[in-house]
Amino acid sequence: MDPRVVLLCSMFGLLLGQGTEQISIEDCCKDGQKRGFDNEDCASLPLISESTTCRVVQEQCCVTVLEDNMCTTGINLAKGQGACDSLFANTCEIKTTKMCCDCCLLGKAIQERGLPCDHTVAVGYQCGLVSRACCVDGVQDNQTAPTAQAQFQNKTTTNDKGDNSVLTDQCKGKCAHLCVGNDTCACLKGYKLKPDGKSCDDINECLLGSSNCRAGERCINTEGSFRCQREVSCGTGYELTDSNNCKDIDECETGIHNCGPKFECQNTQGSFRCVTTVKCGTGYIQDALGNCIDINECVSHTGPCHRGQICINTEGSFTCQRNSVNCGRGYHLNEEGTRCVDIDECKSTEQVCAGHGCINLVGTYRCECQTGYMFNSISRTCEDSNECRHYPGRLCAHKCENTPGSYKCSCTIGFKLASDGRNCDDLNECETNPCSQECANVYGSYQCYCRRGYQLSDIDGITCEDIDECALPTGGHICSYRCHNTPGSFHCSCPIVGYTLATNGRTCQDIDECVTGTHTCSENESCFNIQGGFRCLSFECPNNYRRVGETRCERLLCNESVECLAMPLRITYYYLTFPTNIPVFTNIFRMGPSHTVPGDDIQIAITAGNDDGFFKTEQMPTGGVMSVAKLLYKPQDFDLSLELRLHRYGTTSTYLAKVLVFVTQEEPRVVYNPLLE
Repeated sequence: MDPRVVLLCSMFGLLLGQGTEQISIEDCCKDGQKRGFDNEDCASLPLISESTTCRVVQEQCCVTVLEDNMCTTGINLAKGQGACDSLFANTCEIKTTKMCCDCCLLGKAIQERGLPCDHTVAVGYQCGLVSRACCVDGVQDNQTAPTAQAQFQNKTTTNDKGDNSVLTDQCKGKCAHLCVGNDTCACLKGYKLKPDGKSCDDINECLLGSSNCRAGERCINTEGSFRCQREVSCGTGYELTDSNNCKDIDECETGIHNCGPKFECQNTQGSFRCVTTVKCGTGYIQDALGNCIDINECVSHTGPCHRGQICINTEGSFTCQRNSVNCGRGYHLNEEGTRCVDIDECKSTEQVCAGHGCINLVGTYRCECQTGYMFNSISRTCEDSNECRHYPGRLCAHKCENTPGSYKCSCTIGFKLASDGRNCDDLNECETNPCSQECANVYGSYQCYCRRGYQLSDIDGITCEDIDECALPTGGHICSYRCHNTPGSFHCSCPIVGYTLATNGRTCQDIDECVTGTHTCSENESCFNIQGGFRCLSFECPNNYRRVGETRCERLLCNESVECLAMPLRITYYYLTFPTNIPVFTNIFRMGPSHTVPGDDIQIAITAGNDDGFFKTEQMPTGGVMSVAKLLYKPQDFDLSLELRLHRYGTTSTYLAKVLVFVTQEEPRVVYNPLLE
């Protein structure tokens, strides 16, 4: 093959492979920016295209977003704290954040010195952008991210309709706000360009600290701008103006003061003052309502009169009078009225010590109190001494009660006062028979108890109440048939017919009328005892049978009659009795030959008397058994015919058992009812 053909095919395949790449460079950059906003590792991004150019664009756009975010953090730190000292870690991210923080501080310093923000200091392109943005700080648009996106004011040339149609046409209408040519977009004042290079985001001047709100005002961001709102109210006496300033309220002019009719209102800053219109003369003072009140010069002035004189207040003034002799307590003027002499209170008509001894002293007196009293120097009387309070627990064994001049002891319930009047002896309450039955004296009290068959009342603890043994939880098992409660005891009884009370006084025993001879059977009948009664039994052998013994009939010779040979060889009568509710499957009768021979075939079945199916039979190796098939819950009699067929040596023999079953009531019992006793 011609080598030129191979080369042409190879180039065609390469071009064909490139033609299948559908991802543009813009899509690669958008993917990198998105992963940058998600803080992913830009050096290990998942490739969306096999193109090397797409991988480079994807990684650089991711790095640009991360650097913008780190730079924004540094600018906010510089504006918020005014220092970058907290950024000391030696990592690439912290270095970028610190660079933007330092460059922002540089721009703020340039502004404070009054230098132009467009300085020529060679600090690098990114640092220059950050420095100029922080220097302007509200004068120009504040583009915080250190990107190469251009920021423009609203000075772009517009047409009469207010749009920039020339620039917009150059950008083919993709810009949200402004087009600056060369397919580059810009934003209006108060906005910043988004990473897509087309859309614009509102600048939060409050978050960036570029607002001009004063102290005490809160910055509220608005779309494309901001506004300042006062945080603290103006307070009483002021009102907020439209310019966000506090203005004094003239209460006198608005008439919202509370000055009385005798006062004049004068406005002050934030308040007002009430000035009186009435002037008070000398010796008077004006109260809060404007009234003139007399001044008591004798009280308000110190020594308004000379020594030896007393002050007497008058309306609007005072007078001074000569002081007369005034004797103190315990003294009185002598007859000449020139001096004070002692009063002998013990000789006065008023009994100052009230029956106690009195001793006169100079200017006073003292009482000699009797035993059990104390002298009160303030009231100057003899007062009773409370010995119980002064000597607690030492005078009386139990309780101490104070009396005038003395005390008396008493005892608590269950004790009586001893002969010494202080101690307490136990009181034997049982001597007064407080209990209905038995009484036991205990120290300080007593205890009642009852005889057997009684219990102490829970109400008064004194009365003995009869115990109803029949009504106790176990009372139903005390007597086998019926329980009768009696005062302090109980007794049991049995049914009137067929039972007698056992020697233990609780159990009922069946009376065997057949043994005691109390039955009513005739001479031709046999007596059969059952629970609580008896039965008179008799039977007659059928034709072609003769009676053998008291309960058996045997077949006579058959003379080769087929009908006779089919009849049972022997008919035996059996009598059974048991109570109701006997467990199901209980074996009650067994039937079989007296001995067995190998090859015997034995069959057993109930042929009569089992219409309700209360009984069933079961084959056994040596015969068969009859058992209870259903529960027998009530007394009744059964006349059962049980047939056994024995096939031996080629001959079949039949045996019939007539079983009379008497089912009696299971341990009759009467439920206790106290109303019937």
